Amino acid sequence: MEIAGYVLLTAAVTVFIYGALAYNRFVMLKHTVRKAWGNVDVLLKQRHDELPKLVATCKEYMKHEQDTLRKVVEARSMVAAAREATDIPALGAAEKLLRSGLGQLFALVENYPDLKANETFHHLQSRITGLEHDIGDRREFYNEAVNVNNVGIEQFPDLFIARLFDFRTHEVLLFEATEKTDVDLRVLFQSP
Repeated sequence: MEIAGYVLLTAAVTVFIYGALAYNRFVMLKHTVRKAWGNVDVLLKQRHDELPKLVATCKEYMKHEQDTLRKVVEARSMVAAAREATDIPALGAAEKLLRSGLGQLFALVENYPDLKANETFHHLQSRITGLEHDIGDRREFYNEAVNVNNVGIEQFPDLFIARLFDFRTHEVLLFEATEKTDVDLRVLFQSP
């Protein structure tokens, strides 16, 4: 075999090894994004299951606050629908509505001393607050996994392997501008 044959064989083996490594990296990235979304999804489902209990507990005390309770229930349904459809932009918008409704609900509790003293309410409030914190953490991990995946797919020369095997970019779970700003607690504690 001539030198040209060895060079050609070496080049072909090098391209094959590079392609295999790039392909395997994209498979890993794809599954990392799925796992990160699964972690967010589990927490959203847990919160989804806890919210009716919170609303039922509050209904016993808050006869005049049905509009706030209705908003929380509607936002919960919107989050569930977006979560089931894995519609990331709709989920971000629904999350904003749900967080706003929960903020109003927790602020209104100040007007109901019996509800504030209720052990079930305290348990549910701390459970939902903990889930909110965990969801925020998991959304951060999800967005990081999506970012690493999307950058890998767009980088040269990896983009050729990504296109050849139809690896796709994913959407990050965006936070609304209001979720990034400090909360004005005075507004939350004012009576509606």
